[in-house]
Amino acid sequence: MASSMDVHVRICAQEIIKYDLEIKALIQDIRDCPGPQSSHRELNAQVKERFNKLRVRIQDLEQMAREQDRETDRQDIQAETESQRRQMMSNQTAWRKANLACKLAMDNVEKDELLCGGENHTVRHRKATKESLVETSSNITESLMSVSRLMAEQVKQSEDTIGSLATSSRTVQETNEEFKSMTGTIHLGRKLILKYNRRELTDKLLIFLALALFFATVLYILKKRLFPFI
Repeated sequence: MASSMDVHVRICAQEIIKYDLEIKALIQDIRDCPGPQSSHRELNAQVKERFNKLRVRIQDLEQMAREQDRETDRQDIQAETESQRRQMMSNQTAWRKANLACKLAMDNVEKDELLCGGENHTVRHRKATKESLVETSSNITESLMSVSRLMAEQVKQSEDTIGSLATSSRTVQETNEEFKSMTGTIHLGRKLILKYNRRELTDKLLIFLALALFFATVLYILKKRLFPFI
């Protein structure tokens, strides 16, 4: 069972690394994306999909940590989980920066085209620029809301982890107290057994002396009756 759990942990960790590398590559594509807006949206959709998969696998890894029998294994997997969460937050920050850089680059391209075009062309591009800015603002707002939800989820998970650690600590303390109580009971039982053995020896000695006295008395009486003149 332990080896099976180790295999699942390794597979989960490999998938997390795979999603992390895919996210980094997509973020770089977003940063270098020259346009159009449809390509930019497609790249962002792929990043969101990878983040969702990554989040699920990190949660799976945390659950596997709780199911470990050995405390050292549990702590190692929990440390790996926290490290992957921090890496995911770093990727989200890089994602936002890449989007801002991409939008700025596309805006600069549109401005250059506006300067080179005619008046009608300028009006059309200004309208497109405004729409692009509105869409950019919407995307950034959505990203910030996603980060906010993720942070709230991570806070809740951290609280659950702290609660689990507190429960484990109480269990260890209770087990320690039970061991102390059992040790005291064993010592008391040993003392009672030794006392019983001494009492049994004393009782046997008293019985022997009583029997000896009884037989001596019987012999004395027989002697007086059978040989009264001796």
